[in-house]
Amino acid sequence: MKKLRLITAIKTPYLPDGRFDLQAYDDLVAQQINHGVEGLIVGGTTGEGQLMDWEEHIMLIAHTVNYFGKRIKVIGNTGSNSTMEATHATDQGFAVGMHGSLQINPYYGKTSNSGLIKHFNSVMRFGPTIIYNVPARTGQDIEPAVIEQLSGHPHFVGLKECVGNNRVEYYTKQNLTVWSGNDDQSHDTRWNFGGQGVISVTSNLIPGLMKSIIRDQKNEELNAKLLPLMNWLFIEPNPIGVNTALSQLGVIRPVFRLPYVPLDVEKRRLFVKIVETIGREHFVGDKPVQVLEDDEFLLLARF
Repeated sequence: MKKLRLITAIKTPYLPDGRFDLQAYDDLVAQQINHGVEGLIVGGTTGEGQLMDWEEHIMLIAHTVNYFGKRIKVIGNTGSNSTMEATHATDQGFAVGMHGSLQINPYYGKTSNSGLIKHFNSVMRFGPTIIYNVPARTGQDIEPAVIEQLSGHPHFVGLKECVGNNRVEYYTKQNLTVWSGNDDQSHDTRWNFGGQGVISVTSNLIPGLMKSIIRDQKNEELNAKLLPLMNWLFIEPNPIGVNTALSQLGVIRPVFRLPYVPLDVEKRRLFVKIVETIGREHFVGDKPVQVLEDDEFLLLARF
């Protein structure tokens, strides 16, 4: 897993009744593989694991392993702010064949650094683990002192780091494996700061172009061309942007589990322009990009 450069935090599509649209999911995963993506985060923030029950969550991990596990690394997001839940889900995830787990620090009900170390050690015992540091979501930075203690664990693979490239460089100078969690910084993470690559949202849409800037070669011109798309995807909290974009591309049905709602029509029009600038042929799917009307989106409170 330490060798992976491009990992997609894969989107979970839905049917109108709120169940998983596994046909659309499989088609999206296949396009990732065909365009050079090497790993998937299943049921992460982008995949809306936070809106799943654990039965759904583990089922989706198992499905991904069974259908694609020989062609791509499957990393299940089995973290939780409850150590009991995280250990149980991680145990189940490895039992159904996932290759690794993604683990968040306990959010909302935050703990001490000593508590973080005990929490992560509890879940790392089951298998290869990537630790995820995203203070903007959890409200707590996983400090380098914590990572340095955890890095000696035999199942510690590396970390997904969202604090920025100075932090990335701090770790890479210690020979730790780090993936950027920020698409807009990932090109520089890879080529200028010693990072391994990226765990990406944008690659849901343009896996081939993300491969070009992360796996193939340094390309500042292409990276600059992609930045407006990356910025657009995060105008509102992820996964709102990627859900809207994939709906506009006709790759998934325009079905949202609340509390997520699509971007407004002006932002959807802007996405159409961004697609036209980059080139529709570089995006997943083969349907024309559309603006879509508000009433074409289905918002589900219960499912």
